[in-house]
Amino acid sequence: MLTKKQNLLETLRGGSPDRFVNQFEAFGFVADPHMKRSRGMQPGTEMVNAWGVTIRFIEDTPGPFPVHDEQHTVLKDITQWRETVTFPNLDFSKEQWDECRAVGSQIDRNDKFATCMIVPGVFDHLHYLMGMDAALISFYEEPEALKELIEAITLWELEYAKLLCENLQPEALLHHDDWGSQISTFLSPDMFDEFIFPSYKRIYGYYKDNGVKVIVHHSDSYAATIVPHMIEAGIDIWQGCIDTNNIPELIEQYGEKITFMGGINNGIADVPNWTESLISDVVEKTCRQCGKLYFIPGLTAGGPSSTYPGVYDTVTREIDRMSKIMF
Repeated sequence: MLTKKQNLLETLRGGSPDRFVNQFEAFGFVADPHMKRSRGMQPGTEMVNAWGVTIRFIEDTPGPFPVHDEQHTVLKDITQWRETVTFPNLDFSKEQWDECRAVGSQIDRNDKFATCMIVPGVFDHLHYLMGMDAALISFYEEPEALKELIEAITLWELEYAKLLCENLQPEALLHHDDWGSQISTFLSPDMFDEFIFPSYKRIYGYYKDNGVKVIVHHSDSYAATIVPHMIEAGIDIWQGCIDTNNIPELIEQYGEKITFMGGINNGIADVPNWTESLISDVVEKTCRQCGKLYFIPGLTAGGPSSTYPGVYDTVTREIDRMSKIMF
């Protein structure tokens, strides 16, 4: 029996996996000092993150989200970003890194990839700071100022990446940045290519040059039209690929270059009135449609959890059942 790590690599390479990679089982997550101060919120709570953005985690929702009323929006004028945006300090102590390394040392790197997670990403930072409407309008009305802010965020991310690679030696990266809705990308492919893609080519290139073997990008959205950009940027796994993307077609077209992780739409399976039979049907249909190579079945949310208790574990159990049937 292959280890979880070996089985994932066989799936990515079109080799001989002996079962489905089951959701996030192949990744052992290592927190870093920045993520520790920015994450870990519980439903019903609110916080101000390291960027000064007010984050609210409403009950019965998939996760925390920024607040953008007049009082809380951080960046109200994109042309004033230099005077307004405060970039988080990354000058952490040796003791803080030692604490994270101690947790990471408990991961069996023969079985799992030691994995760092980054939330939010470059595009997400824009709408976290400004609100979605204002951010998207800025692509048209103030493109130069927006490009300057994107460049500054990119340089901050590269500094962050250097610290992660030096201190934690991750083998995999799960990087969040939502690039679309259920039915479309937020930006056209040409606009994505102009504004966002260059940043990720540099960021993911840095990680690949410094020991990271598997880049996992989370975008639980439609993004089929920018898969070629994902491949060129060095993404190995698109995690969060929802069913509106026609995943079987994407696997046929791009499977030798990128793996698709998801297919089990949280909007369908992770719901208040979920049942085991509903999840069983969705998992079986998804696994049979997408096949055994270049595909990792799972919920489309960006981590090993679900909004409603029991959903993630039930999906895991049903994927195991399909492995016994299909392998």
